[in-house]
Amino acid sequence: MLRAARNALQVEYAIRDVVLPARELEKQGIEILKLNIGDPCAYDFDTPQHIKDAAIEAMRGTKNGYSPSEGILELREAIAAREKRRNNVDYAPDDITVTTGISESLSLLYGSVLEPGDEVLVAGPSYPPYTSLAKLHSAKPTPYNTKEAAGWQPDVDDIRRRITPRTRMITMINPNNPTGAVWGRRVVEAIGGLAAEYSKQLFLVSDEIYDDMTFDVKHNATASLVKDVPLVTFNGLSKVYLAPGWRLGWTMWRDHNRGLEEIRKAYMNQARLRICASTIAQHGAVAAMTGPQDHIPQVAQKLKRRRDLAHKRLNEMPGISCAKPEGAFYAFPKIKALEEPGAPWRNDKEFVLDLLKEAHVLTVHGSGFDSTFGANHFRIVILPPEETLTRAFDAIEKHLKRRLKPVPA
Repeated sequence: MLRAARNALQVEYAIRDVVLPARELEKQGIEILKLNIGDPCAYDFDTPQHIKDAAIEAMRGTKNGYSPSEGILELREAIAAREKRRNNVDYAPDDITVTTGISESLSLLYGSVLEPGDEVLVAGPSYPPYTSLAKLHSAKPTPYNTKEAAGWQPDVDDIRRRITPRTRMITMINPNNPTGAVWGRRVVEAIGGLAAEYSKQLFLVSDEIYDDMTFDVKHNATASLVKDVPLVTFNGLSKVYLAPGWRLGWTMWRDHNRGLEEIRKAYMNQARLRICASTIAQHGAVAAMTGPQDHIPQVAQKLKRRRDLAHKRLNEMPGISCAKPEGAFYAFPKIKALEEPGAPWRNDKEFVLDLLKEAHVLTVHGSGFDSTFGANHFRIVILPPEETLTRAFDAIEKHLKRRLKPVPA
């Protein structure tokens, strides 16, 4: 057998890994209730028509060729205008690079920064590519604690304890995947203050792809709160604009003291190597940024109702508790039963696979988001219609009652 690269063999992506056993059950004709993947278009959401029309117009016209590696100027101007309008943050078009989704943004950034043995601070739990891509670049992802009892807010003291001379960046996802937390203003400012103390060796990365998907609290962009720290912000079309399959994201550079200048050069070297993001999708994204925004509050209200249903039902189930999500479209329940003697599962992955096999509900094991801070949890999406959510919760609750039924003495 020819040898594969060791780093690539170590890559894991829990969200899609659990799909394989689900497909085997579907081959047997079994209906699977899917609460696993953060794709609004897999449920009853769809890309707004004016955004589709702009992409169709581009395709029918003369926009089918390559575009600049940094992205078309019209889109970068529209993104800058959105940031000014929403967050009162000033970006020049040259401060923005358009990519094939945030995953490519992250991969390009890691490839521009990380040497073997470098460290990346990653929220625990966190979206898996922040960990897996670091390992792919022979770097060490170091999780920092987010406190479940405080609604999954970061522990800034824990971040400080985990900084070493090899730490190159502190990454943040806010609103958060997988917990649904919206990190508070004071916490973000405190992380910014901490980064300022170490600004000669590290910088901040803020993933804000869910920024307008919040319920009871407002999301504050990191760039609006942290002024003098080197900062890279990711955003994109997938979530708020309901177009995940278009694979369009962008990187925004905020670098008053030019500390990121060499990193930006390395980033663009790679961006030119991969040529460009989809030209057609970029023209659709211009319409997303500049056209009607009516769908955004409508989506947030729909998700809030589903969040309320999920939070209520989960906390009524035996052996389960769940902090209240404030944004994105996830909940991250705790499997309290795993902490009890004689639990019917050894770990959260076994719980999730049992739930799939016996109750036919597909979720994602929490340890796939961090083996320490995600353990004994599982992630669900609150995207399905309330009828589907209710069916899934009924099946989960029935399964838990059966599994956790007291054994006669």
